[in-house]
Amino acid sequence: MALIRPARPEDAAGIAEVHVASWRTTYPGMVPDSYLLGLSVPGYAQRWRRILADRSRIHGSFVAVEPPTGIVGFASCGTQRTAIEGYGGEFYALYLYDHAQGRGIGRHLMAAMATELINYGMNSAVVWVLANNPSRWFYERLGGCRLAEKIVGFAGADLTEAAYGWRDLAPLARLSADPPVR
Repeated sequence: MALIRPARPEDAAGIAEVHVASWRTTYPGMVPDSYLLGLSVPGYAQRWRRILADRSRIHGSFVAVEPPTGIVGFASCGTQRTAIEGYGGEFYALYLYDHAQGRGIGRHLMAAMATELINYGMNSAVVWVLANNPSRWFYERLGGCRLAEKIVGFAGADLTEAAYGWRDLAPLARLSADPPVR
């Protein structure tokens, strides 16, 4: 059974391991291979330690923990970083190890983030995903509506991102009331 809880600075190494592993299994053929090969667990651990220790900005980070394995997924959210009118929050990241996918853990992480954003007074949110990422359907199944597309320069390539949005986060937050993830 996965436990969803707020992330702590001491979780940084476990988050970094999931972050790097999930990018390497999810994005081949979508982002340049040179970028994926250059990902560094120590570098991401340092980055996540800074993020988790920063109390000056509105953000929430969560981990999914399965004993005895440890962290099998993570998610983070906060104030929207783009200018899509009518949406206050943003889901920044949601990553799981391959073996943890398809068991409801991602849904529970989304519910935790939705609850966090609501607690900060943000009742709506967006997420940006690569337009050709098969996991974009996950967001549609959770009620996200496709809002926009944009081209972004990333690691020397032009990639298309799609935005999905939730005008009301309350139904998404209620998913946390579902039975525990097993």
